[in-house]
Amino acid sequence: MTKFHLPSIILLAAAAAFTGCSKPSSQEAEQAEETTEKKTEPISQPLVSHIYTADPSAHVFNGKIYIYPSHDVEAGIPQDDLGSHFDMRDYHVFSMDEADGEVTDHGVALDIKDVPWAGRQMWAPDAAFANDTYYLYFPVKDKEDVFRLGVATSKKPEGPFVAEKEPIKNSFSIDPAIFKDDDGVYYMYFGGIWGGQLQRWDNNQYNPDGQNRNGDEQAILPRIARLSKDMKSFTEEVKEVKLVDQNGNLFTESQNDKRFFEAAWVHKYNGKYYFSYSTGDTYNICYATGDSPYGPFTYQGVILEPVQGWTNHHSIAEFKGKWYLFYHDVQLSGQTHLRNIKVTELTYNEDGSIQTITPYQ
Repeated sequence: MTKFHLPSIILLAAAAAFTGCSKPSSQEAEQAEETTEKKTEPISQPLVSHIYTADPSAHVFNGKIYIYPSHDVEAGIPQDDLGSHFDMRDYHVFSMDEADGEVTDHGVALDIKDVPWAGRQMWAPDAAFANDTYYLYFPVKDKEDVFRLGVATSKKPEGPFVAEKEPIKNSFSIDPAIFKDDDGVYYMYFGGIWGGQLQRWDNNQYNPDGQNRNGDEQAILPRIARLSKDMKSFTEEVKEVKLVDQNGNLFTESQNDKRFFEAAWVHKYNGKYYFSYSTGDTYNICYATGDSPYGPFTYQGVILEPVQGWTNHHSIAEFKGKWYLFYHDVQLSGQTHLRNIKVTELTYNEDGSIQTITPYQ
């Protein structure tokens, strides 16, 4: 177990702004570089600096904040559009007594070597508590190189976790996010296009030759399934989650500043369901609202403007009466696959809308 305080001054590493799973156009890259030149001082500092971390899923357990992130490593794999260089191999769990206080690293919570069905690439996880047990949900490619979603259990929020011998039946793609509704029912949201392989799944059937959508085609939608009482399986067929504009129309692939790419997260505020997500190759964290955990969710705006690095992936949690946004950038390394997690306060307007956060000043 390692304890450390937030660094007071960390030099900002220069980084070109690209997307983690797809290749940006030269115009997008130039625009990102211009933004970086204008605003370079981060509004928050890395929570963890002794290892590289990303994709922070934050929850409040036992009066503390627990963060379940990816653990970035230098794997020596050439970069490509599918994110092969994101070759993560284990998970660490972190805890905080205060949102701006000391961070504890509880060490390795789960290693890929201890997941019998796993092949490679342990990407963004999430966690939940039920049945007096903590559940860690994670995506990893199986031995046929297809992303599946696994679950592991522990009696402690920090683990260590013991993985089930098989992935969750009928699960696929990446970025599992668990939401507990007021009635005690748990749902899993998941999916990510491009490197996350969601484009290979149609009507829950796998097509290894599945392609990304053309600009005029309907954008690929995230997925949802209700979890069983034992939290280890789905109780229903996987369904699509509809994201629509203010007129109720589904987005097309060309509307990539608003359509879903990856990193689903759901929370509830004043009786409304908030579905937030990453747009991927346009770098936004956006949100949409609805009246049911199944949606449809109506697009409302941007929560977080682009960060430095190829990716962004977030979570939202309430702690001691305040709301917080957890996210990552590449401040420490300046390299797309070596990221660092951060946190900043989230603010709602009186009408329930969320104020847009600019990550650099």
